[in-house]
Amino acid sequence: MERAIEVMRQSVIEPRADGKIDPKVGAVLYKPDGTIETACRGELRHGDHAEFTLLERKNRGNKLDGSILFATLEPCAKGARKNPKLSCAERIFLARIKEVWVGIQDPDPTVARKGIGYLIRQGVTVHMFDRDLQETIEKENKEFLEQATERAAEIEEKPAMVALSSLENRLPAADLGDFSDDALEKYRQKAKLADIVGSDEFNRRLLRQGLLKEEGGVLVPTGFGFLLFGKEPRTILRQAGLLGLIHYPSGQPERREFDEPTVMIPDQVEKWLKDKLPNVFERGQAHRQERPALPFEMVREAVANALIHRDYGIDGAKCQIVVKEDTITVQSPGKPPSPITLKQLKDFNAPMLSRNPELHFVFARMGMAEEQGLGLASLRDRAKELGLPRPQFTWDDPYLFLTLYRSAESAIEALGENALKALSKSERKGWQWLATLGKAKSSEYAEAMGVEPRTARRHLGHFEELGLVKKTGSGPSQSYEVK
Repeated sequence: MERAIEVMRQSVIEPRADGKIDPKVGAVLYKPDGTIETACRGELRHGDHAEFTLLERKNRGNKLDGSILFATLEPCAKGARKNPKLSCAERIFLARIKEVWVGIQDPDPTVARKGIGYLIRQGVTVHMFDRDLQETIEKENKEFLEQATERAAEIEEKPAMVALSSLENRLPAADLGDFSDDALEKYRQKAKLADIVGSDEFNRRLLRQGLLKEEGGVLVPTGFGFLLFGKEPRTILRQAGLLGLIHYPSGQPERREFDEPTVMIPDQVEKWLKDKLPNVFERGQAHRQERPALPFEMVREAVANALIHRDYGIDGAKCQIVVKEDTITVQSPGKPPSPITLKQLKDFNAPMLSRNPELHFVFARMGMAEEQGLGLASLRDRAKELGLPRPQFTWDDPYLFLTLYRSAESAIEALGENALKALSKSERKGWQWLATLGKAKSSEYAEAMGVEPRTARRHLGHFEELGLVKKTGSGPSQSYEVK
């Protein structure tokens, strides 16, 4: 991965009169005998893709079975190039390469993940680069990515490619009149679009973003467009929307169905919760200070990402938010988008990848989601700023659960009666600290808690016996990770 980035920096910029910025792309081919070959964009001829140069110009006729390819940008998908040109994804498959590592996703919402999806469908194992390396690639392609994102919102024809989701296609029984003007106007204002809602220019933007399709000269909503802007998405898509549930300390529950256009839901959830939940007080100071009963910015991020990244192929299952005295849980149907793993989510180091780029593009343009990310960085960092336990990901088929904690103390209360009884007062204090950090060495625990090293090891060993933590690493690097 690091070598691919080094090669990426050698890309030869194509002189262009149209001002279009080309990406810097590096590719590395790791062969079964341990040798490597590299190529960058434009290395042998202006405009040639790195994968084309590597596979067709440098290895044409060579047997590449068992080789592994690393590319800093998602290979272009089948249908992305004009006939008779083959896409890079097709060339990789035809070269019999069975393992590919991809740097970052293509920024165009109608192209993103299609190269990755094509390879996976052909039986190729796909991995994403480590998150820190992805951030390096994005930083060094900043101008290209900004321009590509702007182009993705402009009126421009694009070749048709295989759909990854049925929601990319026309939604039967829906027309433009089913779109909410309020939702469209909210998008226009937050995305700072100059075109007036309903104008030909505005509608062509939606067409370019995969939210409308043109059939017989008429523009009609796609499934993704209807999810985002439909007045009542659940009239056609039963899995649309979000279910809210508050469990008050009195035991009285309150339920709320959010069936609005998807772009309206995060703000509606926040308004609902602010109206219903009183402030809580910090009692550790002489003068009480009010603070929100919920970390609203974290809730908004969690809800937005659940709506964006859920698996809409799971019919009838909808996103949910459940608020209890100590926790807020956001449930999203579907496992993490392949090739992201649950462990990567739990470790908060999952690479950046969007399951539904059409949805993500709109939310990102509105400032309601991270570009290409899963909201991990902001959730982790905000919890740390607020002194809250690190959010936790778990899986219970068919839902991915994200648990947010409402206070530092809630890490203890959420353990349950049996675990609480088993912990001493000092261990509870230590658990609260560890839950906020997520992972620590015994030496770090001892220093933070002001205890002897052997006491720290005893506490951590007890946490391990109770199934609260697991050991990772060995020797001086051994850590205890919250489960």
